[in-house]
Amino acid sequence: LSNLTIQLALEIARNSDADVDPTVWRFLEGQVTDLWSRIQTHPGSYVMTKDEFALFNYFIYRFNNSDLTEKAIARFWQHHH
Repeated sequence: LSNLTIQLALEIARNSDADVDPTVWRFLEGQVTDLWSRIQTHPGSYVMTKDEFALFNYFIYRFNNSDLTEKAIARFWQHHH
């Protein structure tokens, strides 16, 4: 687990029958915290990568009902669609 990527960690988390491995969970938590910080720091311009968008969707319940969330998602689709 020392070479975790966002995609690998998400795959492990999504395929876990029980609790997610603590190392994987800490990695994902750190990544989503950093991502949210980047979005907040650049609210009108930050465009998520495809991996970041997948991560954001995994944790979307944390960011519901947020204008910042809606705009970040819209920017992603404008740039990646």
